[in-house]
Amino acid sequence: MASVVTEKRAKAFAHLDEARLGWFHLRAVLVSGVGFFADAYDIFVISQCLPMIYQVYFSNTDNMGTYPAQYVNSSAGINDTISYLPTQALSIWTSLYNNIHLDAMLKASTNWGNLIGQLGFGYLGDKLGRKKMYGIELIIMIVSAIGSALSAPASRGFDIVTVLFIWRFFLGVGIGGDYPMSAVITSEFANVRYRGMMLAAVFAMQGIGILVGGVVFVATLSYMKPYIDNDIYNLDYVWRIALGVGVIPAVVAVYFRLTIPETPRYTVDVVGDTDKAERDVEKVLALNAVRDVTSNWGSEQVAITKVTVKSNDFGSYFGKWSHLKVLIGAAYSWFALDIAWYGLSLNQSTILGLINFNGPAKIKYVAKDIATGATKNYTFYDPNVNVYDYLYQRAIGNIIIACAGTVPGYWVAVGLIEVMGRKPIQYLGFAVITVVLIILAAGWDQISTNTAAFVVLFTIAQFFFNFGPNTTTFVVPGEVFPTRWRSTGHGISAACGKVGAVLGIQAVGPYFLANVKIVLGVFAAVMFTGILSTILIPETKNKTLEELSLEDNVIVDETQVEYVAPA
Repeated sequence: MASVVTEKRAKAFAHLDEARLGWFHLRAVLVSGVGFFADAYDIFVISQCLPMIYQVYFSNTDNMGTYPAQYVNSSAGINDTISYLPTQALSIWTSLYNNIHLDAMLKASTNWGNLIGQLGFGYLGDKLGRKKMYGIELIIMIVSAIGSALSAPASRGFDIVTVLFIWRFFLGVGIGGDYPMSAVITSEFANVRYRGMMLAAVFAMQGIGILVGGVVFVATLSYMKPYIDNDIYNLDYVWRIALGVGVIPAVVAVYFRLTIPETPRYTVDVVGDTDKAERDVEKVLALNAVRDVTSNWGSEQVAITKVTVKSNDFGSYFGKWSHLKVLIGAAYSWFALDIAWYGLSLNQSTILGLINFNGPAKIKYVAKDIATGATKNYTFYDPNVNVYDYLYQRAIGNIIIACAGTVPGYWVAVGLIEVMGRKPIQYLGFAVITVVLIILAAGWDQISTNTAAFVVLFTIAQFFFNFGPNTTTFVVPGEVFPTRWRSTGHGISAACGKVGAVLGIQAVGPYFLANVKIVLGVFAAVMFTGILSTILIPETKNKTLEELSLEDNVIVDETQVEYVAPA
């Protein structure tokens, strides 16, 4: 009996592994990819929203603000009315907002939620099944995105910053849940030949989301220009519209996620039902030939039999070095990547501003506290420059970087991942980024005054982030773990990445302005360690998921017991 059950399992998986690339595969990629489009849009749009929020809620003039009363321009010895960078508003405000770390906290709020969502959904995806959990993360995202767009301060209690932080934390929980669920479902339905390409295509939708974020800001600002020129507080509409647009792709995808079938691999290796898995594989192959990406199926709950499979052995499985080293390699590589990726990406506008790439020329003031005599250096726009020009140029700068490096990097990875393999791409990406960051750190004084040189180097870095570890750290954890721990393993790896993201944003990011060369040097060192951690992961190209998990069989008892199969 055991040999018959094992043969059924092997036959079902072989059909999936050898299937031609078809319409059901396309449906899986689109349904997962639309979610990742929304994920990236929601995560990265905040960096362009915050200057508007600071201007509307924390500025004390209709232009761009003034020095607080206790500060003077030490070079002139008088209180000056000036136009300051919106990103600097919190740095010089004299209240709860009198530190650069609050800005970093808001940028990292989604990543804190990501960490919880990745661990939670990763575990529940293995415990309850992919189908039961898929779609719930989008519902959380939809509710939280609407809440973010409608955030408002209380007359007594939480201010706008606190309310927005709370909504974006829960938004992050939903986004975090999307990582293990989409990766595992795509991987388990894919064939061997195109599995890496399908996973990379899902992740590449992040690049489109980042690009569209910039486009939405340009379009909204262009439309609102006469209203903003008339009343600067109309910026309140712009950032709310931008956050609200993130709801649209999530709403489009939620039905298809809620109706996606359970993966046959989960049905066999976790539930123990080889008969149902066989039938489901036949349906997948049939739908692959149907020219309809909305195709779906449902089935009646019926009483059938299942066998006993391995379960509840996380400690014993990862207690073996051959398995543990893969988890460490996948998790640390993602951790190292996200320190620099998020540290640079969510501060991209700040970096571009340092070289006057995304706005008019700036002037420097030395702020002196009248009471203590302490001084601080701040960079401000010329008083004649208005807010609209700054914000518009900022959005254009982000679009240029996205088109030149970010989006092409993702899609080159899609095209070459089955040609080069995962490890070579990851090695190459970490190595190139390390070299570029060393060059930027060592030559910052000269490069920062040469806009063309900086843009070329920064674009190369963005390209190899995505044609490199940003793609492969998502792909590999979806392939290397056994079915019963695949979602958990991916969730742990992704969560380690978000720990790195929080460090990059909150522990390092706030010091960009004062210590650019040191920050870039730290990022370069971290990227080098990613080269070393890549040694621990296997090459997954042209290998089945069962080969990669290093387990031939998960069936421990052929005795069949009756149960009610899920629809």
